[in-house]
Amino acid sequence: MFWPLTLLGAIAGWLLASIPGSLLGGLLGQVLDRRLGLDSWARLRERLGRSSLPSGNALTFYLLGRLAKSSGRVSEAHIQMARAEMRRLELEPAAQREAIEAFYQGKAADGEGLRVALRRLRGRPEAAKSLLQACWRMARANGPVEPRTHELVLLWGRWMGWDASAVAALDQQTRARTEAPAPRGGGAYHEALGLLGVRHDSDPAVIKRAYRRLLSRHHPDKLAGAGASAAEVREATERTRELQKAYNLVRERRGFR
Repeated sequence: MFWPLTLLGAIAGWLLASIPGSLLGGLLGQVLDRRLGLDSWARLRERLGRSSLPSGNALTFYLLGRLAKSSGRVSEAHIQMARAEMRRLELEPAAQREAIEAFYQGKAADGEGLRVALRRLRGRPEAAKSLLQACWRMARANGPVEPRTHELVLLWGRWMGWDASAVAALDQQTRARTEAPAPRGGGAYHEALGLLGVRHDSDPAVIKRAYRRLLSRHHPDKLAGAGASAAEVREATERTRELQKAYNLVRERRGFR
């Protein structure tokens, strides 16, 4: 015979209500200890924090949100830096939405479980390096790094198995790369880079992908098939010509095929 779920729920509630509080607490403690391997409230908080934190690229933007907020106010420069990181990682629209959500989670975070998440990157030096480089770029979005922000990056680096001197050296490397003067070549070359949304030191593969993505987005045949107006198709045709011209200029200047 099957009992209605509402009746079973009422019986379960009555049984729980009839158990003294101290005994019920003991029973729950045994369940947590045996099933989840938790023997203290600290371990429970750790598990809860670990399950609620993002991972992968989302973890990067979670940390960037923490850094932006650590200076007291999230500025437009912080927002622009986060967008630049999205372009750098070439995130698809769904991944961009996840990154934005993680960024705003990081702004309001209290840090619970973050140490556990970062310790997972021990033994993955390249992943940790990439994450720390992104953190330094965000830390310098408004100019000189503030003391609280500096402390956070050093702390996160230590949790990932890096000593303070290595993390500081990584900051210097990141600054040298970011602040390196662009090669000479005139305004047309820099405009071409801006049109493609790449840097003068971007890898050729990154430049090619950026060009193909933009070309696919603005191709007049694609827009015409989607029902665009004649004016929109003409505009897309002109945009496609500009992209082709910009790509050819960058490719010639950088010397790749």
